[in-house]
Amino acid sequence: MLLIKNAKIYTMADKIIEKGDILLEGKKILSIGHELEVDPQVEILDAEGLIALPGFVDCHSHIGGMNFSQPNLSSDSNEMTNSTTPQVEAIYGTDTNSPDFKYAYKAGITTLGITPGSGNVVCGLVFATKTYGKNIFEMTIKNPVALKTALGWNPKGVYSERNQEPYTRMSMPGIMKDLFREAKEYMEKKEAAEKNNGDMPEYDKKLEAVIPVLKKEIPLKMHCTQFDMLTAIEIAREFDLNFTLDHAWGATEYMEEIVESGCGVVFGPIGSRKGYGELRLIDIEAVVELDKRGVLTAITTDSPLVSIDSLIHHVGEAVREGLDVERGLRMITINPAKIMGVDNRIGSIEEGKDADIVLFKGLPAYNTNAKVVHTIIDGKIVYSSN
Repeated sequence: MLLIKNAKIYTMADKIIEKGDILLEGKKILSIGHELEVDPQVEILDAEGLIALPGFVDCHSHIGGMNFSQPNLSSDSNEMTNSTTPQVEAIYGTDTNSPDFKYAYKAGITTLGITPGSGNVVCGLVFATKTYGKNIFEMTIKNPVALKTALGWNPKGVYSERNQEPYTRMSMPGIMKDLFREAKEYMEKKEAAEKNNGDMPEYDKKLEAVIPVLKKEIPLKMHCTQFDMLTAIEIAREFDLNFTLDHAWGATEYMEEIVESGCGVVFGPIGSRKGYGELRLIDIEAVVELDKRGVLTAITTDSPLVSIDSLIHHVGEAVREGLDVERGLRMITINPAKIMGVDNRIGSIEEGKDADIVLFKGLPAYNTNAKVVHTIIDGKIVYSSN
């Protein structure tokens, strides 16, 4: 057992506790309160003057599968052999020996949503994992948490160079819709066979991977920016799918459509170059407006495109644009946990949830010199700065 004493606790469950205690037992949070009484042998961590937050979450990451610092290494997160590869799973391309995992937990990031790259129109399955450990299967919280798709320059850039479809944006929606229609027909045949004891259709691993999306068990994670967001919304509406818009640069121009769609938004990275068309329109102010309009919003670094340990600085930039600090912290805790469907375990400091806690000196996203003092994952102190 571990008792954290005297911390200012930002629970991310609509409550801030001054000089509070958190008792951890095993991998779970046992109780939260003031002056908690424990046996003398319980380890005590005095957090006087420190701020306790739930471990940070980045729900759109490629670490362990991509390494931009050594571009000669091939990516294990981009299966660019076919425009639709829904059956591939990011978990099998993730190497926990990547130093990015250590950079993550040293920065207070305890959970990642690791996703395939966006070289294909339908890219593969996303999973949620803790950032500390050696065995990715033991570290995993849930697999899958989403099916990744992509619109715009990334798949277009890959396949147009090969003179293959999708050569232009025009063909991408059709590719995606054809797959969803085929998967729906396959699913209905399976259901009819089960109901009537009929012959099952021949097993198809690609279509099997799409069925959880059609059943709304997991969402589509749709890589898109600027006007591609309208295409993403139209596709999801046609098939009545749950979805998120990931990156979402230029969301300011399509605010009404985004709000009406009821989707979530994973915005970022914020620290990218600005541009137009095939470049980027980094409208940081969109994060503030999305939150005001009730859109479930998270912030991402898209690591290792941008360093994973910069996540809190991205929130700080949104705060500088007018975002409330606590609302900003929700975008890297409870909001991405909800987006991945793992908020029953992570994202807030509540009894029964995973004991993933980060202790800061200073309030991150507000104090520019805020510093991680301890990172705790599954009840274990995995990093201390002193």
